[in-house]
Amino acid sequence: MHLRLSNIGQINEADIHFGDLTVLVGPQATGKSIALQFLKLAVDMGYVQDEMRRHGLDWSGELPQFFDAYFGEGMRAIWRAPASELRWNGRVIDLPSWIGWKRRDKVENLFYIPAQRVLALRNGWPRPFTDYAAGDPFAVRDFSEKLRILVERFGEQLFPVERRLKVEFRQLLERDVFAKFRLEIDKAQSQKRLVLGSDHTPLPYMVWSAGQREFVPLLLGLYWLMPPTKVTRRADIQWAVIEELEMGLHPRAINVVLLMILELVARGYRVCLSTHSPQVLEMVWAMRHLRESGASWQAYLEMFEAPKVQNLQEVIEKTKNKQLKVYYFDSATGRAHDISELEPDGEAVGESSWGGLSEFSGRANAAVARAVANAGT
Repeated sequence: MHLRLSNIGQINEADIHFGDLTVLVGPQATGKSIALQFLKLAVDMGYVQDEMRRHGLDWSGELPQFFDAYFGEGMRAIWRAPASELRWNGRVIDLPSWIGWKRRDKVENLFYIPAQRVLALRNGWPRPFTDYAAGDPFAVRDFSEKLRILVERFGEQLFPVERRLKVEFRQLLERDVFAKFRLEIDKAQSQKRLVLGSDHTPLPYMVWSAGQREFVPLLLGLYWLMPPTKVTRRADIQWAVIEELEMGLHPRAINVVLLMILELVARGYRVCLSTHSPQVLEMVWAMRHLRESGASWQAYLEMFEAPKVQNLQEVIEKTKNKQLKVYYFDSATGRAHDISELEPDGEAVGESSWGGLSEFSGRANAAVARAVANAGT
C-alpha cells in the first residue's frame, strides 16, 4: 500500500510505503496527522462522505468547504491548487471530483484513534457526533460517536471484563494504568458517567490522573478493534491508525500498549502509528535485531516485562516476521524520509537520531562523557 502527498500543508513530499506496522515520527506540525487523515480519505472516502452527510454537514461539492469540515476549521489552506497532489497506490486522486459526487462504497475499512481522543469524553461520558462544533475534525467526531455506541452496549463494568482483551493484558493494565481500580458506568442524578470504582467512593472523571483520562478512550478504541468473539478483526476494518499512543502514560504503561499494538498486527490489521516517544522506535529497533539474531519468543516478551505464557507467545510468533516501517517527517525540508533500518550511523535524514527522538540522550551522554574526561585532567 502506497500513499504519496505533494505540496500539501507542511508536506512538500511524502512517499510512504506501508508495512504491517508503520510508524511516523518528527517534530510537531510537520504533517504526520495530515498524512494519516489523507490515508483515511484514500481508504474510506465513501464512508466519510456518508457519515458527514448523515450528521448534517454540507460542503456543497466544494473542496475548501470539505477540508474545513473534514480536517477542521481553517484547514482549507493546506491544499494549494494546482501544485497539491494526492496519489494512492500509484494513481492520482482527483480530489475536487472525488468530493463532488456520492461514492457507492460506504463500508469503513480504516479505524482512526486521534491524538485529541481525550475530547471524546465530556464529564466522563462519550460525546455524540453532533455534540461538536461544525469546525471540529471529522476524526475526533467519528471516534467519539463510536465510543458512545460501544459503551451503551456494556453493562455496569467496562474494565476488567472477561473476554475483553487477553487476561495477561488485563493484569498488566491493572498493574500499570488502573492501580486496581475498576472502570465502571455510574448514574449520577439519572445521568450516566464513567467512574473509577473501588471498595470505597467511586472516582469521577475530573479526579482521574491525566494518564487515565488519556488512556480510557484509547482502551475503548482497542475494545472496538478486538471484538470478544472468534472473529479476529472487526467487520470490514483492515487498518488501524493510532496517533500518539504514549500521551500521559508512564513508560511501563507504554510497554503494555505496545504489546497490545502487536496484538492488532497479529490479528491481521495493518497498523499505523504517529509518536513522539523514543520507546516506540526502541521496540521497532529491538524487534528487528531480535529477529536477525533468531531470538526466542521469550526474549521478545522480556522487552515488555510481560509474562512468558502461551497467549503472548502466539502474539510474538505472529508478528516477529512482519514488515516494520518508519518514516521521519523533516521540518527543514518538508519531506518524509524512510528511516526503517534505524541504524545509528544511517545516511537517511533523521535516521542516526531516530527522527530526533534520541537526540537529547545522545547530547546528554556526550556532555557527561566530556565532563568526566575533563575532571580527570
